[in-house]
Amino acid sequence: MRATNWVGDAVMSLPALRAIRERFPQARIAVLALDWVADLYARETFADEVIPYTARRGATDWRGKWRLAAGLRERSFDGAILLQNAFEAALVAFLAGIPVRAGYARDGRGPLLTHAIPVPRKGEIPRHESFYYLELLRRAGLAGPLPQQPLIRLEGAPAAREAGRTRFARLGVTGPVTGVSPGAAYGTAKRWLPERFAEAASIVARERGTSVALFGSGGERALCETVAEVLRSLHVPCRNFAGETSLGEFIGMAAACEVMLTNDSGAMHIASALGTPTVAVFGPTDHVATGPTGPLARVVREEVECAPCLLRDCPIDHRCMTGVSAERVARTALELLR
Repeated sequence: MRATNWVGDAVMSLPALRAIRERFPQARIAVLALDWVADLYARETFADEVIPYTARRGATDWRGKWRLAAGLRERSFDGAILLQNAFEAALVAFLAGIPVRAGYARDGRGPLLTHAIPVPRKGEIPRHESFYYLELLRRAGLAGPLPQQPLIRLEGAPAAREAGRTRFARLGVTGPVTGVSPGAAYGTAKRWLPERFAEAASIVARERGTSVALFGSGGERALCETVAEVLRSLHVPCRNFAGETSLGEFIGMAAACEVMLTNDSGAMHIASALGTPTVAVFGPTDHVATGPTGPLARVVREEVECAPCLLRDCPIDHRCMTGVSAERVARTALELLR
């Protein structure tokens, strides 16, 4: 299985990966994944092995791609299912001599596939992105009819939760924790105001008697520190972990949180898949297509005429986000926890 490249997509493809295990219960299944998503599969029973994707992406490092393909060739895989859409995913599988290669016919890679699956047209399948990956399997004859709503869950959540609690304790964080992930990739439009994240987290923390843990990438550390400064001014205990955790460590700590407040982001998808109560603020993106799933997830959004615009940066007044109040997000979180 060639995994998707981004954390959110990887989480939304989990039902498809689980469907492959159900279809081939005795098979040895390996997931080929980039290093920044590989930890997602570490505790999952559908994967017997996670193989690092060592070549650089894009139209460079052909030597690295050839070495990767040669390593796969030595393993004598019977088939490859390409959840990732790029030409290079099909090229590596082709160079590896894998006899069955199934994937969507995108990015000009159809001739490299033995099963070039037509991309679903608008309206052919339900809008949530998880159905996109399940439909690939259905059209390839590897899965049955689409479910009404796939359950997107990380099976390793209990073990991750214990690891997270242990890590929190080792870092001096005791008692219940409210998690906050105020960042989001692909521009600023997906980001709710950091001051409002702080205000919402302070309301939840005081009501529930928790501290606050802030999460993000190294590039989001300053953003998280802005939230932390407001929380400290409100005398709410908090720690900024942005840039200090691997994906695997974040998964454990997110599982150990009492609740997670996020934007539409990879952190949102992970927290929701772990079964951590999750409140996500949506603005320019489509909450039906990429929202969190399950009974412990809630979306907060403002109904405005221009959303979802899918733009990276708002060209007007960011009304889809500024219209969402901290009180509303906090109230949603507290109701979810009750």
